[in-house]
Amino acid sequence: MQQIKTSFDFEKPIADLVQQIEKVKQVADKTKVDMSATLEELDGKLNETTNNLYKNLTGWNKVQMSRHPDRPQTLDYINMICDDFIELHGDRTVKDDKAIIGGFATIDGQTVMVIGHQKGKNTKERQFRNFGMANPEGYRKALRLMRLAEKFNKPVVSFIDTMGAYPGLEAEERGQGEAIARNLLEMSVLRVPIICIVVGEGASGGALGIGIGDRVYMLEHTWYSVISPESCSSILWRSWDFKEKAAECLKLTSDDMFGNKLIDGIIPEPLGGAHQDPELMGRTLKDYIIKDLASLGKLKTDKLVEQRIDKFCAMGVVNE
Repeated sequence: MQQIKTSFDFEKPIADLVQQIEKVKQVADKTKVDMSATLEELDGKLNETTNNLYKNLTGWNKVQMSRHPDRPQTLDYINMICDDFIELHGDRTVKDDKAIIGGFATIDGQTVMVIGHQKGKNTKERQFRNFGMANPEGYRKALRLMRLAEKFNKPVVSFIDTMGAYPGLEAEERGQGEAIARNLLEMSVLRVPIICIVVGEGASGGALGIGIGDRVYMLEHTWYSVISPESCSSILWRSWDFKEKAAECLKLTSDDMFGNKLIDGIIPEPLGGAHQDPELMGRTLKDYIIKDLASLGKLKTDKLVEQRIDKFCAMGVVNE
């Protein structure tokens, strides 16, 4: 089976079995004793343990998976999925927000507008990207690019991966709430297909600001919620110590979101998470995008917008 690179405490059973297998191999090499039966038994146990573990992750485990430092981010997916990419900058008012990137790209011969959060991979990049937390000008840049896509009748693909919109005083002074609300309104009636994919963290309005689409997906080990488990814990229990409990109560996993009909589907990840095999994850994402671009492209514009509005208006409605 694929060699899983373990990083978290909950993956310790896998790490222990891998260590046992390595020790048995070393003994076999040193003593020249046939240990094939033992190795076969341990391999079977490793397969079973690995599959069971990743099928039964808790909400907090999935939050941890979504934050893995090696997990692919928007620029990684653009490089894997797109044949070319021309980045566009600025909101034409304040500045270019580095937390949100966007531009025209080609996917399997079709031109699309790609927009997404970018967190950065190391400390320097994360500071440059403001840890993927966009200011108002980031959402206004995204809206400018979506309007440009509408002007040229090109579909929009958005990748969501943020801890939330930037909560600083200057962001509020420049109209953070208005910028996100404006995007919700404009995306609801944008006259081109929109595909949104949560590829990491999907927190609050920071995620929703580029998350209104005809197809909204979550990768298997991601989360999408109005608040992070840590912040929820600090509000309800005045401490971060209850973040695991908060993660369960928030129902933020892809399974929870799909069960509540808040997303259109779950995109499976490679065994152990997207960071274990980024190339496979990229190919899987590309297949989903190409399929939906074909199906959504057949709809008339008025029907496309009508279905999008009906879908989001139906959320939260209860029939008794």
